[in-house]
Order: sequence, then structure tokens, then C-alpha cells
Amino acid sequence: MTIRELIDSGYFEVVTEGKWGNQRISTPYCCDLLSHAMGKAPEGCAWVTVIGNRNTLAVASLVKASCIILAEGIQPEEGMEEKAMELGIPVFKTNQPVFEAARVVFNKLNK
Repeated sequence: MTIRELIDSGYFEVVTEGKWGNQRISTPYCCDLLSHAMGKAPEGCAWVTVIGNRNTLAVASLVKASCIILAEGIQPEEGMEEKAMELGIPVFKTNQPVFEAARVVFNKLNK
């Protein structure tokens, strides 16, 4: 599945589309500890988290995550949206719990 396909699915609200609509998503990844995600998040993942700040963008860029999905109604903190647009990182949000959001990505990948 690509970022564009995830956007077009309507499953999540788009905060920023990013620059790479054809970027492929490899797997969902759930983690709310930035230092752990730095060492464990797989390249190309759709990172589902409740951490809505600019540090999340730095880690996503470092691990080459395909996108960030903010779960559980988390809103991006001030400055996150602008920085995401600058970096070209797609960011989505949802009211779903972390597990449910990851399951949506997993099911979409395995259709």
C-alpha cells in the first residue's frame, strides 16, 4: 500500500500529505517511547503513536518511517504540522485507539 492509497482510503484524517505519495508502507508499528522507536521502528512503517510533537518527526525522519498516525484523538502540537510539511512527512490522525489504527493499516496491507 502506498501513502496515496492510505489517503484515498479515508480511514484517517490527513494532517499533512507529505511529498512522497508513492512511498510504500511496509508494516504498522506502534510505540510511544521515542528512544525505543529510534532503534526498533522498521523502515517504511506507518508509525502509530500518541506523541504529537516535533520530536516524533525527527525520529520518523531518522528511521525513514513512511508516515505517522496520531491515535486516540491526539492533536499535533503547535509547530508540528509546519515542520512535517517542511520535512515532507505524511501525518494522519484518528480517534481510534493505537491498536485499532494499526489494525486498519495491517488489514489494508494484507488484502
